[in-house]
Amino acid sequence: MVKTAGLFVVTALAEIIGCYLPYLWLRQGRSAWLLLPAALSLSLFAWLLTLHPAASGRIYASYGGVYVVTALLWLRFVDGARLTASDWLGAAITLAGMGVIVMGWQRA
Repeated sequence: MVKTAGLFVVTALAEIIGCYLPYLWLRQGRSAWLLLPAALSLSLFAWLLTLHPAASGRIYASYGGVYVVTALLWLRFVDGARLTASDWLGAAITLAGMGVIVMGWQRA
């Protein structure tokens, strides 16, 4: 389970980076060359999804919880925004939902 959680985090980072770099280009006027590592990061993200241990629909559904938490941590440490109580509550709710889905992997 720890391996799967770590894989979820790496997958989320690959997706976030792949989307953040075009954002820098489009919204902050950075170099279009950022699109190359963005495409590579999104390709890595797609490949990482294939390494998860369950059916793709369950992976996507449960991955969403980790993605939300990772995106909030990105917001805090990369964007420098302060997280609110509702951010933390939302993260807890999504992780709880993810946990329910993951528990069902053993039964499916």
